[in-house]
Amino acid sequence: MADTSEVHVGVSENRTWFFIFGILLLILGVLAIAFPFITTIAAKIFLGWLFLIGGIVQIFHAFSSRGWSEFFLNLLMGILYLIAGAWLAFLPLSGIITLTIFLAVMFIVQGVIEIAMGFRMQPKSGWGWMLFAGIVAAAVGILILAGLPSSATWAIGLLVGVNLIMTGWAYLLLPMMAKAAD
Repeated sequence: MADTSEVHVGVSENRTWFFIFGILLLILGVLAIAFPFITTIAAKIFLGWLFLIGGIVQIFHAFSSRGWSEFFLNLLMGILYLIAGAWLAFLPLSGIITLTIFLAVMFIVQGVIEIAMGFRMQPKSGWGWMLFAGIVAAAVGILILAGLPSSATWAIGLLVGVNLIMTGWAYLLLPMMAKAAD
C-alpha cells in the first residue's frame, strides 16, 4: 500500500493530467446520459468482445493443458463464453432486455444485502447510510424491472453515464484537494 505522502506528491505532480482526465470523463458521462440507447448498445458490444476474448483464451488454455482432468469442462466453458460473446457483440439489438433484467436483479440483490448489512451494523456509526444505500439500490432495480421493456433502452446507458460522471468528479477533486493540502 502506498504511503499517503507518495500519493499526495503523485497527484500534485500530475495535477493537470488528473484535471484533463476528470473533464474528459465528465463529458463522456454527459454524452452517455444524453444518448442512453447508443451507450447501452456500445456497452453491450464491448461486453461481448470481452466475452469473446475470454472464450478464445479459455479454449486455448483447454487445449494447452489437455492432460488436466477438467479439459472438457474447461473447453465447454470457453465455448460458452465464445457463444455469449458473439451474441452480445454481433447482434447488438438482441438481448438488451435480458441484460437489463440481469442488471435490475443485481441491483435488487445488492439492495437486499446492503439493507441486511445496515441492520446488522446497527447501532454502529454509518449503519443508516448502508441501509439508505440498500434501499436506493433495491428501488432502482425495482424501477428498472417495472419499466420494462422501455427501460431497456435507457437504463444501462444512464448508469454508465452516472458512473463516468462520478469518476470524473473524483478525478477533478483529487488535484483540488492536493492543492488545498499544499
